Amino acid sequence: MLAIASAAIAQTLYRYRDEHGNRVYTDRKPDTVQDVEQRPLAETIIAPPEIKVLRRTVEDRVELVADNGCFCPAEVAVRLLAADNVAGFDDEVKITVIAAREPTIIAALKPSDRSRVMTFGYEYRALLGEPGVTHAPTEPYRAPFAVSRQFMVTQAYPDAVTHQDAGSAYAVDIAMPVGTQVYAARGGTVIEVASQFFEATQDPDQATRANLIRVLHPDGTMAIYAHLNWDSIRVRPGQIVKRGEYIADSGNTGFSSGPHLHFAVQRNAGLRHESLPIEFAGPGGKAVTPKSGTPLVAY
Repeated sequence: MLAIASAAIAQTLYRYRDEHGNRVYTDRKPDTVQDVEQRPLAETIIAPPEIKVLRRTVEDRVELVADNGCFCPAEVAVRLLAADNVAGFDDEVKITVIAAREPTIIAALKPSDRSRVMTFGYEYRALLGEPGVTHAPTEPYRAPFAVSRQFMVTQAYPDAVTHQDAGSAYAVDIAMPVGTQVYAARGGTVIEVASQFFEATQDPDQATRANLIRVLHPDGTMAIYAHLNWDSIRVRPGQIVKRGEYIADSGNTGFSSGPHLHFAVQRNAGLRHESLPIEFAGPGGKAVTPKSGTPLVAY
């Protein structure tokens, strides 16, 4: 099971009336006001580190801008917190698809009453991939290891020992020794790499501490190769890889009970990743459905 990284930013919200009697909400403590109400404000950000939503002041407005540093489109949801005297944000949650490698304006906010100060906080979440794509491979996936080698499938659909959410339901776990060469099962663009982890854990809350590669396919789906060995990844974000290209070594990092490769194909199903059924190429190009407890051979 894999999850996107999250971070909680603790803040304090200050509420008071200014010298004109107007109610003010702000995250900056006022220096001269005596009667101030304080309460904690937690802005939860759940997004890949390459995607940030920033506040930008332009003339008479404040823009919320999604800065997408990823080599793929993404979906972003933004919600205002403690908004006071704000116009230009009519939805409770504003959801926007943002293009790869460029900023996108999510909202342009102005004071409802120009004689009063506009104040607000915001939280956001983002998910890689464009929602609603169709999984359309032109051929079965290549088993992600060297031709003629075979390894045991330890978990595949419908078994759900650890694959219990939509993002991993159709994932395939393949037992292989640490250091086994991993090859791209399908060509595409590398959009995410994690390579800094070096140990395994039995704590599912540490699922994000796995080395991985995420590859965007031409049809908009994404392949994940996870639990990779420390310091073995041979590709970088933005790089185009071909089917059968050597990309990393297998390992035992993150939420893992033993050395294996976790392979899954996903799509963005509306701010959540959904895994998809996959078939591997068998003898003569025949499609083979992976099954728990059976060997998988690379052709």
